[in-house]
Amino acid sequence: MTTRRSFISAVTAALGGSLLAADGKAKTVLLMSAWDTVNIGDIGHTPGTLHILEQHLPEVNVIVWARKLDERVTAMLKARFPKVVLLQGDLAGKSPQDEALRAAIGRCDLFIRNSGMGQDTAWMKYCKELDKPYGVYGQSYFETMVTGANGPENMALLNAASFIYTRESRTLKMLQKAGVKCPVLEFGPDGCFGIDVLDEERGLATMKKLGLEDRKFITVLLRTNTPKAPGVDDNRPQKLNPLHPTPEQVADDERRAGVFRELITKWVQTTGNKVLIAPETFKEMGHNKRLIFDPLPPEIQKQVVNLEYFWNADEAASVFARAHTVVCHEPHSPIIALANGTPIIHAFSEFHGLKCWMFEDIGLKEWLLEFDATPAEALFQTVMTIDKDYPAALAKVKKAMDFVRQRQADTMKVAGKVLA
Repeated sequence: MTTRRSFISAVTAALGGSLLAADGKAKTVLLMSAWDTVNIGDIGHTPGTLHILEQHLPEVNVIVWARKLDERVTAMLKARFPKVVLLQGDLAGKSPQDEALRAAIGRCDLFIRNSGMGQDTAWMKYCKELDKPYGVYGQSYFETMVTGANGPENMALLNAASFIYTRESRTLKMLQKAGVKCPVLEFGPDGCFGIDVLDEERGLATMKKLGLEDRKFITVLLRTNTPKAPGVDDNRPQKLNPLHPTPEQVADDERRAGVFRELITKWVQTTGNKVLIAPETFKEMGHNKRLIFDPLPPEIQKQVVNLEYFWNADEAASVFARAHTVVCHEPHSPIIALANGTPIIHAFSEFHGLKCWMFEDIGLKEWLLEFDATPAEALFQTVMTIDKDYPAALAKVKKAMDFVRQRQADTMKVAGKVLA
């Protein structure tokens, strides 16, 4: 029988180094992740990248620096990844959990910043001070990362990374043009694509309660120009979730909702099948009801259900796995759907970030539609094209995910070499 140590030896020989530390124990990756608990994308990044690490570097110990957790997210992660250690804290704090976090960073062999849009560099500075290898996994940046007031400092920190994987080619080209020269600068899909958590019990119960049948319903979700929480303004220069939307932003929300209402009406009238209005972020639940469901004609409302509670990423995955198509203004519900074999349409607004372009980068350009340039009829026809040859659409999903999984394997080879 192959022993654990001989298995590690075989893997590390292939990597040209050792995944064992000097004391003979497996080396450690610290994953900075779990950005929030009110967005299934921010929830989904963590189990996604943990699954990728588990699949390709199974003998490595993993610690998660979780920025935000709640009971249900913690329970999901512990159930799926019982060996992973979850830590919280701040680099500059003085509490015992802050000290435990700093100690974990100090003893880890590789620090990875998980997928997102964050431009904070405090963790890079901390790792650099410790001479700790660090990498960026599936990241998007606004151009101000390299052109703003802190551009030169940020460039030095990016150059010091062991690897940078951008989740779309626009960020990649921007960093290349700026002159970033770290050892590996490549496209690497958003970590959420690795998600494999499911909550079949809750998901199937939800479908039964709402009268949703396998592959006979589409899901729809809108992103509005509204605050993340009542009274809370967005402190980013871009103000993607403004406390005080401009009249133009309010008009954008109403126009986009009208496109979705027309899509829903055409789908129901043509197929007789249902529509699920499903939240990617907690803040949109009331707006989905106000802007999409409530104005629908009564005869259409009978075939439409608006989810009235905010679900976890695992329950969403179980439902998306059985949807006909996930049509979403946000990008991570489509990612979760693709990871579970379901066709998608991402009706995007580039103002919300460059992450939208990842779907083109994985070969799904036909399913990436600029919201404000796409009439409802064109959106509907895209859905019906998927419906007309559904096996071909499923094959398209598989081809895209095969590419994603190959890139995941490639990225982990690099991470393994850094560890070794």
